[in-house]
Amino acid sequence: MKTLLDVQNLGKRFEGTQVLNDINIKVTEGEFIAIMGQSGSGKSTLLYNISGMDRPTSGMVLFGGKIISKLDDKKMSEIRLKQMGFIFQHSHLLKNLSIRDNIVFPGFKAGRYPRDKINQMADALMEKTGISNVADHDIKKVSGGQLQRAGICRSLINQPKILFADEPTGALNSSTTKDVMNIINKVNTEGTTVIIVTHDAKVAARADRVVFLMDGTIHDQLKLGKYGGENELSREKRLSGWLEKQGF
Repeated sequence: MKTLLDVQNLGKRFEGTQVLNDINIKVTEGEFIAIMGQSGSGKSTLLYNISGMDRPTSGMVLFGGKIISKLDDKKMSEIRLKQMGFIFQHSHLLKNLSIRDNIVFPGFKAGRYPRDKINQMADALMEKTGISNVADHDIKKVSGGQLQRAGICRSLINQPKILFADEPTGALNSSTTKDVMNIINKVNTEGTTVIIVTHDAKVAARADRVVFLMDGTIHDQLKLGKYGGENELSREKRLSGWLEKQGF
């Protein structure tokens, strides 16, 4: 498979403190990677730096073979809008817009398709994620799980090459977590590359590969293979045993 994201010798300092040090990782097209580690290990910082939401202090990040870590803010913003999708623990939807309007907004802003087509794409995404019935609702009148599904729809409206997720299930109960992860796995099987930061071993067990950070460096990695290829409990047990060896 072709390399989509190539992180080379990445480092990040905050006010004299080295948060990330000499990170090297390649992500192939269609891969699903989970990033784990203790609190303060640099998981979210790594996600922000490889996705262009922040800039590394040293090293470089290549996306689709092009160096993005040195792009100006305008060019990087355009790449994030048109080629990347983002899901966070809290959906951060615009309060004055309905669920549907929140989903189509980045599509209208990107301007890649006519508005009629974007509306059709939004309808298809809401149908896929099971929130068509709340499309015209105010965001204050839907559940947390529905908000997170709306956030997923919004992240996919521009058909991104890669989806970045930072603790996307952290505020959800176990049942809703499973539903959200089923959606993310489906998106991945359809070809979208996924990188997810999580503290939840059940969530990480859905990934092809788990990267464990310790003190700002990659301490170890575990290849699990594609989800669905083995018994789910066996997969989770294999990951849990590996995480114990990492001191997690």
